Amino acid sequence: MKELSKEIRSCTECAAHLEHGPRPIFAAHPESRIIIIGQAPGRRVHETGVPWDDKSGENLRAWMGIDETTFYESRKVAIIPMGFCYPGKGKSGDLPPRPECAPLWHERLLNKMTNIKLRLIIGRYAQEYYLTHPYKTLTETVRNYRDFLPDTFVLPHPSPRNNIWRAKNPWFDTEVIPQLQAAVSIALG
Repeated sequence: MKELSKEIRSCTECAAHLEHGPRPIFAAHPESRIIIIGQAPGRRVHETGVPWDDKSGENLRAWMGIDETTFYESRKVAIIPMGFCYPGKGKSGDLPPRPECAPLWHERLLNKMTNIKLRLIIGRYAQEYYLTHPYKTLTETVRNYRDFLPDTFVLPHPSPRNNIWRAKNPWFDTEVIPQLQAAVSIALG
């Protein structure tokens, strides 16, 4: 895992497409029990080098029912984005994750993590890549989260921009989050 991590951290595969330059950000350990597969680091995370070091990360930790210490213990929680580097700003938020990363690195990382008990698949990009039968919309996919249990939990992105979505879908807070917290607790053992 150390050699692979070093190789990923020095990756420049899509440097020509990254306005702010490459800075692959992830966390993984052979003993990880939960894996979070999300979108791509945002600007703040690119600056700090710490995955989910923003309001989205605060929301995600609250949804999972765990503290920062547990979240950042890679022996417990692995964090692997669809795009490992900040893709830059688009017209209405960050650009999509670079498409090179997941095919280049995910399988190699996953092969080193044989203790995964729970996968959190966050956002449409990750769901389209990892789910064999995603629903037509993210809302439908999340509403039908039980279809992917017991080892996979599908979630919307925890960005504050999605507070409107949460307000329109109160079942997420009342039904999905308690089930997610129970699954996280079981996976962490």
